[in-house]
Amino acid sequence: MIKKSTDPKTQEFIDNIEILDQTQFQILNKLRGIVFDHFPQVKERIMYGGIIFSYDEDFGGVFVYKSHVSFEFSFGYKFNDPENLLEGGGKFRRHLKFRSLDDVEAKKADFFIKQAKEMES
Repeated sequence: MIKKSTDPKTQEFIDNIEILDQTQFQILNKLRGIVFDHFPQVKERIMYGGIIFSYDEDFGGVFVYKSHVSFEFSFGYKFNDPENLLEGGGKFRRHLKFRSLDDVEAKKADFFIKQAKEMES
């Protein structure tokens, strides 16, 4: 079952992705599912053109682009990343790019999402 967002703007965003691209919709919902499995009380909202997840602070977000879906981690530079799967070289943020539903498992999204909340500044 796909979780409906309690935020109307977020749900509208999700609904639009479903209409535009089924693969990206499936990736988006798989990632949201992982977030809510680990952090049931997480808040989500639309910001910067994607879905931002937060507790006390924003810890990550999902963004849909033309050719991929990206999960951006606010404090990804602190993550344990033994296989060097995270991309990005900025001061704090790191991300994973997903081009297929299989990428969600292959790039170990679950492993990194578990770390995301723990890494709030």
